[in-house]
Amino acid sequence: MPQKDTVNALGGGSPPLAGTVALVTGASRGIGRAIALRLAHLGAGVAICGRNAQGVAAVEAEMKKSGSPVYTQIADVSQSNDVTALVEKTTAALGPISILVNNAGIGLFGPAHEKTENDWDRVLNTNLKGVFLVSRAVAPSMIQRGAGDIINISSLAGRNAFAGGGIYCASKWGLQGLSACMAEDLREHGIRVSVICPGSVSTEFSAHSAKDPAKLLSPEDLAHAVEMIVTQGPQSFLSEIHLRPARKP
Repeated sequence: MPQKDTVNALGGGSPPLAGTVALVTGASRGIGRAIALRLAHLGAGVAICGRNAQGVAAVEAEMKKSGSPVYTQIADVSQSNDVTALVEKTTAALGPISILVNNAGIGLFGPAHEKTENDWDRVLNTNLKGVFLVSRAVAPSMIQRGAGDIINISSLAGRNAFAGGGIYCASKWGLQGLSACMAEDLREHGIRVSVICPGSVSTEFSAHSAKDPAKLLSPEDLAHAVEMIVTQGPQSFLSEIHLRPARKP
């Protein structure tokens, strides 16, 4: 893959992602924050977006300590106008996007028959439609350059059903299908599409509030998985990673 050949050829102590540009959605806290900081540490120029202005600003300040170029924008990935502006302004500020991490997501839990149409729309529009919109906006440039990584943050809930998870599981099962099909559509263009399915992660996410934090994954575990994907050799890709806590929560 041309992108990886270029990165790996830098050598001389250069950071492994020097010269690349990454966009991380939903990066104002938690998993997105950890991924953004890791990519900046690896030398990538990093753009982040989120809906919480204070959170985005705090992560921006942390990323700038790495010395890598940074761009931030308040954006709702479920809104096509926001997505178009995000990709255009990121490209203008940092250059063509070579790594996209679709992390933005929300969860609403409880029996599906007790939920409202608005509940359904909120979760599906963010967790699934948002991935579609951002990936669609980024893919043409990647196709033109013949390289790129698209990483979708899913969940083991995209593989396993549980009581009260109807709407959330629907969004993540849909994301599994979308990711697999995107991988087939784009691999001939030199673009690698990967999906990460974590178990319980220690964040503000409400579904995990009753579990022992000492037995949960950390956001940095997800960042490490992303690092493995984007530093993989050019002739292969990690299509799906299942990430579980060492001890069951």
